[in-house]
Amino acid sequence: MRRPVRPAGAPAPTNGAAIAAMATSSFVFVTAETLPVGLLPEIAGGLSVTEAQVGLLLTTYAAVAAVSTIPLTSLSLRVPRHTLLAGLVAVFAVSQLAASFAPTFLLLTLTRLVCALAHGVFWSALAPAAARLAPPGQAGRATSMVFVGNSLALVLGVPLGTALGQLTSWRVAVASLGVAGALSALALLRVLPALPALVPAQRARVRAQASSAWATVRSRALTPVCAVTTILVVGHFAAYTYIAPLVRRDGGLDGLGLSALLLGYGAAGLVGTVLVGRAVDRRPGTVLVGTIAVSVVGLAVLTFARADVLTSVAVLAWGAGFTAVPVCLQAAVMRVAPDAQDAASAVYVVAFQIGIGGGALVGERLVTGGALDALPPLAAVLAVLAAVVGLSARRAFPLRAPAHEPVAVR
Repeated sequence: MRRPVRPAGAPAPTNGAAIAAMATSSFVFVTAETLPVGLLPEIAGGLSVTEAQVGLLLTTYAAVAAVSTIPLTSLSLRVPRHTLLAGLVAVFAVSQLAASFAPTFLLLTLTRLVCALAHGVFWSALAPAAARLAPPGQAGRATSMVFVGNSLALVLGVPLGTALGQLTSWRVAVASLGVAGALSALALLRVLPALPALVPAQRARVRAQASSAWATVRSRALTPVCAVTTILVVGHFAAYTYIAPLVRRDGGLDGLGLSALLLGYGAAGLVGTVLVGRAVDRRPGTVLVGTIAVSVVGLAVLTFARADVLTSVAVLAWGAGFTAVPVCLQAAVMRVAPDAQDAASAVYVVAFQIGIGGGALVGERLVTGGALDALPPLAAVLAVLAAVVGLSARRAFPLRAPAHEPVAVR
């Protein structure tokens, strides 16, 4: 059967199966990137390194993704989007299977870096591809549907991967992700409609922006989006990378209790993502500030909580708020750069990866220095700062989007 073609610039009714396959792919990517958070003790014990060193797996991964995203995105512009997405997920699957056999911490790090090379390009292409499958004015909603995979990674992927790693071995958990990635790649090949590569004029425009990351970031519209992203994500990942030692302070949650808490964190994030997806196209700024506010409340409670019940409530609020934020940020990227979504998305991915890597590094320095308790208040302060920056950027995050200016799709 001939694959239906979806030309650039010709949006059509949302393809549910294609959106589901893309969401599944985002699920495995996010699960793999953040799984070390839940398996810090297991990986550290299995490879004879410290938990702080395992946390640096997020830093090295993010650093490679940040450096490689823009040039690799530029090189990929001639590749049809459906082929590109399937190929990137296949690279992911191979890297995870290799990681599961890594005999040393160095080799584990290297296999993750291969995955990181695919990571940035995948996220740069994913949201614009979803937008091309959406009806006019519903790019934010389509993006939120794809980003449900992110939330499900936190609802199911990380908690179940953590539990599987605790009950068997961290290697079994990582290998399972490799198998899931292979199945996701096959699903993309099967159900994605043909999404042709950009035409030469579009490639030239996108490459002109992608070839100079600084020029793109310097744009008045995109700069505040990147600033909000980096500030917020640095704080978040400084704390989230070390959520295991945070919640087991003073004999708190550990083992399967940690898995259950991560499950709750992800479930709260899924609810938040669904709610945000319904409103982000109409009230971008209001939704952004609201999600950040919920996250700040959770972090504030976590700063002082020592009882398991308070800790759990704090983590749930944190998850509900932060997990939905990327939907607001990605929708803003497409809003301010309707004619260069791939290039703008690449720059956004770089900003996000800088935040992840920088946050994990800051967290490692504080944990190594005995300042674990400083992580939640640091994350809360940076989140407030990000909200202030967002409120000052009315073009990127208007409190109410004008009815005549829906989020553009290519």
